[in-house]
Amino acid sequence: MINRRDLMLGALAGAGAFGFGRVNPDFLVSSAFAAEGRPLRFLGAEALTGNWDPTTHTNLGQLIVEGFVFGYLTRAPMKPDNPEELVFELAESLKPIDTYTLEVKLRKGVKFHDGTPFTSADVKATYEYGSQPDRPAQWYPGQVKVDIVDEHTCHINTKDYGYPAALYYYLSSFLPIMAAKDVANKAQLSARMNGTGPFKYVDQKGDTTILAANTDFIFGAPKIPGVEYHFVGDTTTRTLSLLNGQADIIERLEQEQVDTIAKDDRFAIHKAVSVENKYLFFRCSKKPFDDPRIRLAACHSIDRKQILEILGVSGTFSKAHISPVKFGYTEVADYPEYDPDKAQALLAEAGFPKGEGLPELTYYSSVGFYPKTKEYAELITGMLEEQGFKVNLQTLEVAAWGNLLYDKPGGGEGNMIDCGWCTGSPEPDLVIRTHFHSSSKRITGIVDKEIDAVLDKERNAASIEERKKILQTETLPTIARKAPALALFTSVFIHAYSKKLDGLYIYPNGMQDMSKANLA
Repeated sequence: MINRRDLMLGALAGAGAFGFGRVNPDFLVSSAFAAEGRPLRFLGAEALTGNWDPTTHTNLGQLIVEGFVFGYLTRAPMKPDNPEELVFELAESLKPIDTYTLEVKLRKGVKFHDGTPFTSADVKATYEYGSQPDRPAQWYPGQVKVDIVDEHTCHINTKDYGYPAALYYYLSSFLPIMAAKDVANKAQLSARMNGTGPFKYVDQKGDTTILAANTDFIFGAPKIPGVEYHFVGDTTTRTLSLLNGQADIIERLEQEQVDTIAKDDRFAIHKAVSVENKYLFFRCSKKPFDDPRIRLAACHSIDRKQILEILGVSGTFSKAHISPVKFGYTEVADYPEYDPDKAQALLAEAGFPKGEGLPELTYYSSVGFYPKTKEYAELITGMLEEQGFKVNLQTLEVAAWGNLLYDKPGGGEGNMIDCGWCTGSPEPDLVIRTHFHSSSKRITGIVDKEIDAVLDKERNAASIEERKKILQTETLPTIARKAPALALFTSVFIHAYSKKLDGLYIYPNGMQDMSKANLA
């Protein structure tokens, strides 16, 4: 017997240990080519916000640009075989003093792009500002104080806020360091990026962000004269631009584009298991998804293996609410899998046998940014409808979808929305605390005391080993059982680039290190 889901799928186919020791900073590939003397042209899949304050957004495209301009205490390569590795950048060492104190020794001789020397005062301003609960990019586990010991030594201090300072070990690779004088002048902070990184902000012209090489970069001047980030929202257009020589590197490719580019020996393909899971978020603060039984019924209605068939090279299996390159990842034994019988039993138990009496559910998905969203959203819609859910799918261009993404008083728009969450650090709380703790409840609106308790417990663990154990045996299983969202898969980030480009490193969140790159 062929059901509606099979017909839809056929149609679509036709279409570590917590170490504080120093690690090697020279993990990038050395270049063997001479620079051509022109800026590198990168075509990104997401428009930028126009506000250059790093604490005002959760925009991945902007995080990528910030990675060129700002410096970080550390960088996290997040390789699957060693996801907990850190590479020291503006920091020379991180050392725990006690439960609530993390000592940071800073690199000397670093300057911001405007010539201001980098000191402990900048770390203090960045961390104390970025951890404020009113910041739109409220990624962090709580507020923090930074005590200045001397110009190049400071202490990250969490005692007043009641959680361990060790959480900032992995967050050290995520917070871009801002100049203290810019943090004190919010208009300046918003108007222009001023970092310590290999490239300087020059201008914003429409959808193009222009950066120039920082000749005073602490690790040596970049070999390419600059980077241009061009927002191009259509995957096919990005591909054609690469093939026609109008771009040097492009991102967020789908199977068809990969197949086309791979046939052309002028280009290379880079694939990496990413730090991003793609989620179907439920609006938990309003009916019917305020009931975890309805959420689980929806989860058990979705065959994630068929979604992966649609995605091809762009996705890989995940069995937790964090990516396999996050600290503490484990396959959760009772992660909700496709099981129509369980779905029906849960619907009946909740008072909606075969979905009878459920309201029509609005499901929002985007097009143009994430690979195959329209196709797999249609598949998910069909799967849900097979189990009795009535679903109104609305696929929107990225800006309209982004405007509907977040929770608001009374509940976010619609009943379901799919979204990825990609952060440049192995720290798991950047995902699970951000989305599932009632202090943030970013997209779901979830308020659940049991989830709060297990998130607080792992955050407050006395040691990193204990924290990992709690994450794996309590926190992740509880989130899976309460299902405020379903992690559909882990994204595989695919970039294509000219073989004339050499010496780059692409992080698992899509950020790139071009400091050693050349264009032949």
